[in-house]
Amino acid sequence: MWLGRILPILLASARGPPLRLVDSPVRCSMASSASSGLVPEQYTSEATIRRLLTSVKSIAVVGFSDKPSRPSHEVAEFLVRQGFEVTLVNPVLKGKEFFGRPVVGSLEEATGDQPLDLVDVFRNSEAAGGVVDEAIAVGAKAVWLQIGVVNLEAGTRAETAGLDVVMDRCPAEEMPRLGLLRE
Repeated sequence: MWLGRILPILLASARGPPLRLVDSPVRCSMASSASSGLVPEQYTSEATIRRLLTSVKSIAVVGFSDKPSRPSHEVAEFLVRQGFEVTLVNPVLKGKEFFGRPVVGSLEEATGDQPLDLVDVFRNSEAAGGVVDEAIAVGAKAVWLQIGVVNLEAGTRAETAGLDVVMDRCPAEEMPRLGLLRE
């Protein structure tokens, strides 16, 4: 099981400062490394990350890929396995289903009767701004930009609108690091 691969890392992080899971069983990004030095601390706050990962129920994964080798596919599958209500967003794949979850074409289609708790963004930094604006428009409660995705202007717009914001992090890395795995 994949937990056996990361258990030594989890134990090491419990004894010292938090570590990034470099041996995570889920590939979170195509980027070679996180750009943590460029992201203000308010967007990487452990308290915010912990609160979101323990309170959200519905997550829209924007930029989902049908290719199993892509990070968006792996992370979406991880989130489903963790018990989140995941809606996959990709206009090209609209109408298909993966992991028993529908693919929709936009965040507006993903909202249904209730606002989304979290929008997980797998788009490049520039395109992420439009996704954040759409998340604000549909009443999402939080936006999460994946590792390597940094858009400070979009983060400011989201915060001004009252959304929680995480950037340059991956829930599939943060959940094990913080001891929040549900399985």
